[in-house]
Amino acid sequence: MSRKGLDRKTTGDLVRLSIFMVITAMATALLAATIGNLSFERTRQYHAVFSDATGVFKGDDIRMAGVKVGTVKNVDIVDRTRARVTFTVRDQTPLTQASHLTVKFRNLVGQRYIAISQEPGETGKLAENATIPLDHTTAALDLTVLFNGFKPLFAALSPRDINKLSYEIVQVFQGEGGTLEGLLSDTASLTSTLADRDKVIGDLIDNLNTVLKHVADRDDELGRLIVSFRTLVSGLNQDRDALLGPLDQISDLSVQTASLVKGLRPDLVADLKQLRRVAGNLDRNKGEIDRVLQVLPIKLTKMGRTAVYGSFFNFYLCEFHGRVILPGGKRLPIDYKTAASRCNL
Repeated sequence: MSRKGLDRKTTGDLVRLSIFMVITAMATALLAATIGNLSFERTRQYHAVFSDATGVFKGDDIRMAGVKVGTVKNVDIVDRTRARVTFTVRDQTPLTQASHLTVKFRNLVGQRYIAISQEPGETGKLAENATIPLDHTTAALDLTVLFNGFKPLFAALSPRDINKLSYEIVQVFQGEGGTLEGLLSDTASLTSTLADRDKVIGDLIDNLNTVLKHVADRDDELGRLIVSFRTLVSGLNQDRDALLGPLDQISDLSVQTASLVKGLRPDLVADLKQLRRVAGNLDRNKGEIDRVLQVLPIKLTKMGRTAVYGSFFNFYLCEFHGRVILPGGKRLPIDYKTAASRCNL
């Protein structure tokens, strides 16, 4: 291929690569704008004073009718007791002197957003950088105080039911859910499990009453037991020196015993090893030992008969067995048996 052809191919590849990079950059920018909910519209900045802006941070949403129209830019302190929230909204957002801002919960994790609502009154448009006063703002609902009131109920519900009821409570008290009647209806349905277990709870209470009754009937014995136990503890406390003193002597005795055994340890270890060998030999020959123990009484009886003649024993040759090796390696067996009457004993 000529040089001119190579230059043309390189130029085509470079153009295609440039187009690919431009399209990729545009798609990435569009994706980032979509995920970050970025807007390139003109915005206006305002300030709002709240009695409490706990949980409101930079980047939180400003919403109107559930639609994001702005973003929180900063939160700082004014007059030592107030929170000032600086935020921006789209230029087309109708923010007037009758607008009311409320801090609401986005979820049960604790994330917040600021909702803008319109109340009856003046409809004049607010100037840019204007400050919405405290009487036109509402702080977030204090969930700690609210849920503490429902704590006895939550103790009897499953985690799933607690999450459902908590979400509905927040929705109702923020004005975003149903009516209080609907909340109570849901609460009644969630607590139906308690009604199903009323018999178990009743039996538990009855059994507890029975136990307490027996304890009450024996309050004198229980009182004497407590007094006796107190006396025992008091006596142990008084005699603690006598009880703890011998422990030092026991410790000294243990040290002396250890020093006594220390010199015998090598010989003792050697004896234990030999004893283990003896035990192994006995175990391997336990059949022969058992046969000897069975035959031994018979042998002792015969020996006793032999010794009845005096303080001596008479021995008789009853049998003789052997082999004689002849020249040439031939073996000649010899079996000899006597006819002595003693051999029949």
